[in-house]
Amino acid sequence: MTFEEAFEIFSSPFFKLLSRAHEVHAENFDEQTVQISDILSVRTGGCSEDCAYCVQSAKNGTKAPKQPMLSPEVVVEAAKKAKERGASRFCMSTSGRCLAQKIEFDRVCEMVKAVHELGMETCVTIGFLTEEQAKKLRESGLDYYNHNVDTSPEFYPNIVSTRTIDDRIKTIEIVQATGINVCSGGIVGMGETNEDRVKMLVLLANLKTPPRCVPINKLVKIPGTRVDDSKPIDDFDFVRLIATARILMPKSYVKIAAGRNTLNESTQALCMFAGANALFSGEKLLTVDNIIDGSDGILFKKLNIGLEKPND
Repeated sequence: MTFEEAFEIFSSPFFKLLSRAHEVHAENFDEQTVQISDILSVRTGGCSEDCAYCVQSAKNGTKAPKQPMLSPEVVVEAAKKAKERGASRFCMSTSGRCLAQKIEFDRVCEMVKAVHELGMETCVTIGFLTEEQAKKLRESGLDYYNHNVDTSPEFYPNIVSTRTIDDRIKTIEIVQATGINVCSGGIVGMGETNEDRVKMLVLLANLKTPPRCVPINKLVKIPGTRVDDSKPIDDFDFVRLIATARILMPKSYVKIAAGRNTLNESTQALCMFAGANALFSGEKLLTVDNIIDGSDGILFKKLNIGLEKPND
């Protein structure tokens, strides 16, 4: 898939685009089912990276609360509550470039094993990985590894200088080589153009194996970050991006991630018609607000949407 081909898809008449995306979605998934995940920050703050959007970066001048590594027992209790709300996958996130200390990495493996034993799919995002670490996570029962590319290769240096997009791709390749599913997408509304957004999707679609899950995050502006004054993405462009992701990656889950609380019910419904079939539940996404508790159940009832169970 070339950028020109993908941007032509993105720019096609709105209803034709949605119709095509919906057809692709129905050919590959149950169109009346969504997959629900919940995410927990198991270590927060003090990150050495300089991501322009992140409150946890020690270089942004923000004052995110620092939280040391949680115990596996606390994480399991949170996973149980997520499962009761209908989540089939539980994601665990740590701040920082990587887990260089063996004791911390082993604790994450312990968390993965414990959540896996609850009958839930497991996901972690802990930064860069070595091949040895990826294999150990797989042996612990890890199903998904989240490692976003954030934006287009061209716009990436405007957002992060402490790592390159090639660094991200290397970790994705290491993870996929071990047989772990990759969850990788990006953030929109950081000052990038629609061309940048489509280039990000083209990058993901052209990986040797496209991500099994593609989260599209709508920037949640946080005072003190370097993109807190950027222009928000237009809702129709957001829907177009979801539809384009569905067409470019027909067998991937397309997830509406952060910023969903800024989308009204009608826009969320358009996104799901266009191929979004994964969502984050819970009132918090790491350090930012998510949806109001119970609102998903109301929306799903209106749309006759059911919840996917683990290993469906």
